[in-house]
Amino acid sequence: MPVKFRSGECIPLEMHKTRVIQRLNLLPLEDRLKASQEAGNNTFLLKNRDVFLDMLTDSGTNAMSQAQLAAMLDADDSYAGSETFYRLEKTIKEIFGVNFFLPAHQGRACENIICQTFVKPGQTALMNYHFTTTKAHIMRNGGKVVEIVRKEGLQVNSDLPFKGDLDIARLRHEIETLGAENICFLRIEAGTNLIGGQPVSVGNMREAVKIAKDAGILTVFDASLLSDNLYFIKMREKEFGNTSLKDICLELGRLFDITYFSARKLGCARGGGLFMNREDLYNEMIGLVPLYEGFITYGGMSVREMEALSIGLWENLDIHVIEQTPLFVEALVNELLAAKISVVTPSGGLGCHVNAMEFCDHIPQEQYRAGALAIAAYIASGVRGMERGTISEERNADGSEHLAEMELLRLALPKRVFSLSHVKYIADRLTWLHENRHLIGGLRFTLEPKILRFFFGKLEPVSDWPQRLADKFKKDFGDSL
Repeated sequence: MPVKFRSGECIPLEMHKTRVIQRLNLLPLEDRLKASQEAGNNTFLLKNRDVFLDMLTDSGTNAMSQAQLAAMLDADDSYAGSETFYRLEKTIKEIFGVNFFLPAHQGRACENIICQTFVKPGQTALMNYHFTTTKAHIMRNGGKVVEIVRKEGLQVNSDLPFKGDLDIARLRHEIETLGAENICFLRIEAGTNLIGGQPVSVGNMREAVKIAKDAGILTVFDASLLSDNLYFIKMREKEFGNTSLKDICLELGRLFDITYFSARKLGCARGGGLFMNREDLYNEMIGLVPLYEGFITYGGMSVREMEALSIGLWENLDIHVIEQTPLFVEALVNELLAAKISVVTPSGGLGCHVNAMEFCDHIPQEQYRAGALAIAAYIASGVRGMERGTISEERNADGSEHLAEMELLRLALPKRVFSLSHVKYIADRLTWLHENRHLIGGLRFTLEPKILRFFFGKLEPVSDWPQRLADKFKKDFGDSL
């Protein structure tokens, strides 16, 4: 909850207290420099022991509540017909108003099931914006992706409260141009991950889904980042200011043909699933669950995680739970804006997204501005962020780089994990880095996987810039970490 202090400053106040903690480790500068080299200048490959604040992702890193931890002790270990599954199924049916639920081990497993079932070679998936694994699954099944997010969604700065909304005129145009029979589905992603965690409005989703359904096109909703999106619907969409969070979930659950989610994000557990009202769609997908995931009453999930998920989904209906990440993101965004650092605005969910396109505008985009900034930020702070730019794209068919429309350094803020002093620490180190940004240089691949290269590819600096950056840091901060 945001609270105004006597000074006039408004800050987010945590509506919880910490009862279980995990020790952090802040390495000396020289060790951070060595760790970045050993990781191939890819923050995904850093060892957690070498990381101070892990802002890589909120996937599986959100803090659980004591109610979730207690529920894990009540799990039914049965391979088939577990009472744990039926409790989770009941929760999903009650919150989202659906009839059918299929469990899976996480969100990308759901994408695999959906794409294997519904994507035919040569077909196109329309969506507000792609996610890395979604696009990869569609392409591996012979499809392609067309993004139809509003133009403001690709602008770093905008006053639009829902930058994840679809361009409705473009949606109509693509359906008319491609032909409905050549479109496998319309996918809408809540809290669009790759463009700054920007939300989608219910009004826009209603309009887009009606157009698709009138054309006979399947509709799919990625609800992985729904909790943040719910907060923004409640705060920014006038129609829903007095609507309960459960009623909003009920409307969204009934709106789409298929909804899927990663519980690593939605529900603060580890798992995922698909839910729907249409029995024919359920029957088309059910056979792939035991083939890829596990029996249909656990789907690759630990029953303990399923119990935690049941509680976590109900906790998403508490405004004090879902507001934490957006409010902490806003606090970090405001700190960086005060330092004249370009970030995605308005502040969204998931994390703060630093505009590497401007921060590192002296680096050719082919030398991976966002990736270079991620490594520079780690050297300067020990904080691990994630590149969301050209490295996260895949090369064009001719081998040339597919330059990203946005180059972002994502600093994720998982729920109930970090304190305000952590926010101020990373803001301070990024401010210093911005003042010395001319020292940051580019990167080039030394090991480049063909699929999802950002996960485990390795890079090297194009010069000795990491050492020169470290030397300047030591000059300015002395022996301080």
